[in-house]
Amino acid sequence: MNRTSLWVALAVSAAVAPASSFAQAKVAPAKVLKDKEAVTYKEVERGFYLGATAGPWYLLNAPASHGPTPFSPGLMTQVEIGTDIGERLSVAVFVEGATNSAGSDYLGKSNPPGTASGDFSSITPGAVVRVAAVGFPDAQDVERTWVYVRAGAGVVIFSPKTLLPDPDIMVFAGPGVEYHTRLRHFSVGLEVTGAFLLTSGSVGFAISPNLRYAF
Repeated sequence: MNRTSLWVALAVSAAVAPASSFAQAKVAPAKVLKDKEAVTYKEVERGFYLGATAGPWYLLNAPASHGPTPFSPGLMTQVEIGTDIGERLSVAVFVEGATNSAGSDYLGKSNPPGTASGDFSSITPGAVVRVAAVGFPDAQDVERTWVYVRAGAGVVIFSPKTLLPDPDIMVFAGPGVEYHTRLRHFSVGLEVTGAFLLTSGSVGFAISPNLRYAF
């Protein structure tokens, strides 16, 4: 090989080597193609919720400091705003309205005979806590049905004032069953609640279907 050919070979090698290294550096690993992930939804929504309850409400002995304390049937309705804390615990505040029937011989607390008599109503604001005790899965292994215990307290304000002028403190507790529907946000239930009025010593109970919507 003469000197000219040697110089040409060296020049070609010098030009090709950097280009080859640059091309190798630019080669990136092939991307792994994956299927698009499907959008999944919670089968049971939990969190902030609104609830409504209504049903028969009975006082075994209507509140009175003197005279008869008759059995007093009635109706109640309750609106509840709360939040779920995990799967089993929820806390809420509520306002309950109730009406009760009583005969004309029923006299109001601390009122002289003949001042007022008859039916009465009440408004009760308060707070409540609920604990889900046992869950039952459906065919898709989703725990939609729960047995729970609910307890709370509130201040009972009666009307008319001439019949029952003083408020009372009510404490209550009872079991219930709830079913989370396939609409995800809605659940329906049935609850039996026993109540006690601390000041008057009155005892009552309610049987109430309920509906909840969780956001």
